[in-house]
Amino acid sequence: MSNHKLIFKDQMGRDVEINFPPRRIISLVPSITELLIDLGAEVVGRTKFCIHPKDKVSPIPIVGGTKNFRFEVIDDLKPDLIVGNKEENYQAGITRLSERYPVWMSDITELNDALEMIRMLSEVTNREEEGALIRARLLAQLDGLQNSKSGSVLYLIWKKPWMAAGRDTYVHHFLEHLGYDNVVSASRYPELSESEIADRSPDRILLSSEPFPFQEGDQKALQSIFPDSLIELVDGEAYSWYGSRLLKVDL
Repeated sequence: MSNHKLIFKDQMGRDVEINFPPRRIISLVPSITELLIDLGAEVVGRTKFCIHPKDKVSPIPIVGGTKNFRFEVIDDLKPDLIVGNKEENYQAGITRLSERYPVWMSDITELNDALEMIRMLSEVTNREEEGALIRARLLAQLDGLQNSKSGSVLYLIWKKPWMAAGRDTYVHHFLEHLGYDNVVSASRYPELSESEIADRSPDRILLSSEPFPFQEGDQKALQSIFPDSLIELVDGEAYSWYGSRLLKVDL
């Protein structure tokens, strides 16, 4: 199959010209790495946080983290497409890469953004049929999960200081889809004191496995501080990874 130049819009409204179809893709986003592999795209580089699917990512070279790229490794891999994310990657690094390579950026704060990203990337990678199947399965999964939960919730992602998922985040919209009422009214990921958490008196406090790896000890300690809330350890990938991960986790 011969390549030809095509221009695609990314989720930040940028025009990205690529040799289509791309054959050497570097993904700088863990959930998108998994999605690209599930689509059948050729991923030749990933971050150290791109851990799924384990058997297929293991041999793929690591190009650094999501916020510190190893540019010399990227240059050696000679990518014809790099995929990033507005929130997860750092602007200076993306700007530097964009000067040399086609960089397609995702920008996801809602479930619909994630579904649209799958559609758009399946077109960019010439995997539209595979993308349509993944989207259909995700829509069925999301339909089954809608309003499956209830009550007020606080979703913690960090301690010392306590940080929670607020408005304008994918996690918030996913919690709402499940039927929860997020007690955090601030945007993004605000810091909260224990008194502020107590004032909100959430029915449930969910302790995410990432980015801070909450453990049973944290669960027990918080249960003693907030005896009226049900404290649960949850799989952060289920709540925060967009792409195909939701098809492989339990809630």
